[in-house]
Amino acid sequence: MPGMTSDSGDHSTSVVPISPNPQPTTYPLHHGLKPPIARLSISWARGNTLRVTVLRQPQPSAANGEEEAGGRVLEVKLSDNGDGEIDDAQWRRIAYGSVTPFALLQSRKNSTSTLSKISALDSTEWWQYIMEYSREINSLLGNPKPSPSLAIEDQKTVLKDVQKPTCFKAAWELMEIFYADQHSQAWIPERLLDWLADYDCLFSGTQPTVHSELVNFQKELVTRQAVEDHPKYWEAISSTLAIGWLEIGVKLLRLHGSYDFDQLGSRETENGLVEAVAVLISKMPRLRADLGADKLGECYKNKPDFVKAWEKWRAQITKLDCSAFWLQCEHHQTRDGLKNILQTMLGNSTSLSNATFHWMELYIAHFLYIRPFTAGLESMYNLAQKCMQIKPVSGHHKLIGLLIGILGENPEVVLAECSKSFGSWMMAHAAELLTAGNIQAEMLLQKEQFQLGGICIEELNRLVYAQVLSSHALTWQIAPIYLSSCMKQGMGLLETVLSKQALQHDQVLLKSIEICRLYELGTVSSNLMKITAVHDWKHGKKGSGVFWLQQARDEVRLNRIAKHLFDFVGKSLSDDSFKQWEGLIELLGPESGIAGGLEFLNKYREFRRSLQQVHSGTATDAAQRAAEALISLMKNPSTPQRFWLPILHDSLKLFNWAGRPLLNVSQTNVLLNKLQELSMARLRPDFVNADLPPEALNSVRLAIATNLGRAILEE
Repeated sequence: MPGMTSDSGDHSTSVVPISPNPQPTTYPLHHGLKPPIARLSISWARGNTLRVTVLRQPQPSAANGEEEAGGRVLEVKLSDNGDGEIDDAQWRRIAYGSVTPFALLQSRKNSTSTLSKISALDSTEWWQYIMEYSREINSLLGNPKPSPSLAIEDQKTVLKDVQKPTCFKAAWELMEIFYADQHSQAWIPERLLDWLADYDCLFSGTQPTVHSELVNFQKELVTRQAVEDHPKYWEAISSTLAIGWLEIGVKLLRLHGSYDFDQLGSRETENGLVEAVAVLISKMPRLRADLGADKLGECYKNKPDFVKAWEKWRAQITKLDCSAFWLQCEHHQTRDGLKNILQTMLGNSTSLSNATFHWMELYIAHFLYIRPFTAGLESMYNLAQKCMQIKPVSGHHKLIGLLIGILGENPEVVLAECSKSFGSWMMAHAAELLTAGNIQAEMLLQKEQFQLGGICIEELNRLVYAQVLSSHALTWQIAPIYLSSCMKQGMGLLETVLSKQALQHDQVLLKSIEICRLYELGTVSSNLMKITAVHDWKHGKKGSGVFWLQQARDEVRLNRIAKHLFDFVGKSLSDDSFKQWEGLIELLGPESGIAGGLEFLNKYREFRRSLQQVHSGTATDAAQRAAEALISLMKNPSTPQRFWLPILHDSLKLFNWAGRPLLNVSQTNVLLNKLQELSMARLRPDFVNADLPPEALNSVRLAIATNLGRAILEE
């Protein structure tokens, strides 16, 4: 049942751009600066937003005579959506809400990839999938919400106050009726009647409608006593009955003055005629699957029963029209009004044309009273053309263009109207409805197009919608769902989207890495980590940089960092410069093998800790652990040769340990071999001497030789 729409307020732009008219749009710029304005700079921001910089002319200050300048930076959101029926927040809810049903339907399609065609599935099961998808999307587009009802309802209120529906929801339901809902194919006229009842108010902006006239009449109805004396009263009843709003028509009839208690005695015949017409309206046969609890009429699900009831009902109307009681009705407005209502119910073409305001309403009236058995899109299209000739279209409306394309079985027109009027969101999601049972639309959407680079129109629409999502910081995360369904260019564009994200934000980086993991983009994930690591290192976050390089397993850059650290640490392993980097080395952790050259610094940190625990000759256990750490460090191939002598020089206390030797013969021979290699390396021109005393090498050689002799005697 239709309702009276309430103003939902002024809304701004939407995530999905809509282009109903090519007319220029004016955007107010409230910068708050006093003239004169010296300069205006305009540049693109993210998404469909312009960044406008307004600079005013410098003016001398009254206080100190210095020039005072000022300016303001503003962001202006651009949109072709002139009516602004859905705001940004609602569009984001729709965008996020439509991901799950879309992904589920694609998953069900992919699960049948082993079959040659989806038609190999059970037909009933597949149509259930399509309807489930359509209903979930439809629920996201909003439902009319009636205002809280009063404890005592006003009898003169014929339209409930509901939120104005959107053209998006109307368009989606229109495509659902003709493409997705196979169970309603037998009674499409009745489905269109229900559709017009919900969305007739959307046509009120460009032309008069039954809904708009009823809203205006309801305002007058409150102040009138004898409504039956008002010509608009009878016109309103005829109009509502013409398009099947039986409940409103009966309610208006029951507002007739003859129902008043003080009028029953003197207007008994008149009241009887009014009630007889109201009963006939309530008993009108309807060829449809079911009727809601608040709907009037009698429901018939098969054609033979409906035909019998239809003929009987029309015979009752004719009998009442020829009754002698009309001569006893002294109220001329009532008699003429009821007679006109009966002609409307009998399908009089003139009465139906006078009772409707645009061709769509006349179209529904023909279905109800003249051609209730119309079936097939060709017959419906021919009837639509006839109604448009009787009531020419005064202006283009997006829903009318869509309906004509559907009735004309022209998927190109349907796609063009969806693209022009409803934008990329509709194009990406409505394709599932168009291709569900329409072979022509399926061929059009899924045929590879050479001029599009070998992709099909269906994939192109998803790519365009994914780009719209990617342009907004709050919706880019769901773009991969649509890109992954594009077999040709989707993954390539996904890599581009991920590479252009603001990776300096941790949440964005973690989300990007998770997306890479889900879609097995290991190389892209590694590149993102490397980019983040280099950015953090350059901005002083060296620990974070090392961490992300480790995660990316970037041996080349880790070795460069190791060399960078060696330049600071290698001058003297004993000085305090090492403490500056000890926290960074701590980040390497026990699994330092992936850190390249930094593995040495991690092991050296452990060695230094062991040396610090050796305070006197009595701490034999600590000294033994330090000796074992020394041998491990010297045997490790990652230990640079230029650090051998400083490490051994720091270990003199271990070689000269009192009591017993800490190193056995084999361990001591390892150190002697390292000294021999070091002596040979000193002959090369590129050898770098450590910052140690000149006698350091001889001191180390003597200490190791002494330890060797003690170890031989010990064994």
